[in-house]
Amino acid sequence: MTRKIAIYGKGGIGKSTTQQNTAAALAYFYGKKVLIHGCDPKADCTRLVLGGKPQETVMDTLRELGQDAVTVQRVMKTGFNGITCVESGGPEPGVGCAGRGVITAINLMEELGAYTPDLDFIFFDVLGDVVCGGFAMPVREGKAEEIYIVASGEMMALYAANNICRGMVKYAEQSGVRLGGIICNSRNVDGESELIKEFCNLIGTQMIHFVPRDNIVQKAEFNRQTVTEFDSTCNQATEYKELARKIIENEMFVIPKPMTMDEMESLVVKYGLLD
Repeated sequence: MTRKIAIYGKGGIGKSTTQQNTAAALAYFYGKKVLIHGCDPKADCTRLVLGGKPQETVMDTLRELGQDAVTVQRVMKTGFNGITCVESGGPEPGVGCAGRGVITAINLMEELGAYTPDLDFIFFDVLGDVVCGGFAMPVREGKAEEIYIVASGEMMALYAANNICRGMVKYAEQSGVRLGGIICNSRNVDGESELIKEFCNLIGTQMIHFVPRDNIVQKAEFNRQTVTEFDSTCNQATEYKELARKIIENEMFVIPKPMTMDEMESLVVKYGLLD
């Protein structure tokens, strides 16, 4: 059975990097069949898996050539270790709603049979915070069944994670979506692991993995590769392998209990994030 996962997180938190490295570990170390559907208008959710090759997006194809031109063969590419990739794309700058593009692209891919039953995992890599109905669509309409939020021990990353949980709660009962945990993409701030664990405890979830900061991630990106493709024997590849294993074996799926603003303020003050 295909597991459908949405990855959320504050803009700039390393969400797409974390998602692609996790997908690469799932495919390489565990032989999983993975599809990544990028839902960011920048269309950069698959570039490491595809070796930096530009990918024709669903929305560009739809806008420039019409719906009949949107075929699986045209908009889906295969990258590292057989991972298949599609990018929603977005509207022309200053025109239209990018969130609507997410809805249109996912529906088209479903109609075209792109989400084949042999897939082990489908990842929806979703832009930033849940502030727009379009970007909440994988959650709202049950396209994704599991959510993982990428965060760090920084104030704005935690505010965003809490806000994402608030958006998720609105749709959890009707769609069945559940939170699988918080992935800490470390920024090397003091007390980071303890802070994330306490945050998770307060909202009723788990820190599924603490991904340490390592410059090899940037080296791999310079080479347009995931860490696993760049050096599958390095420590950071082992970290993504462990994160992948924990996702495979995860059985803790919850409707989170988002914190109030007062509770959030108390937490960040406790850990000195307002100093």
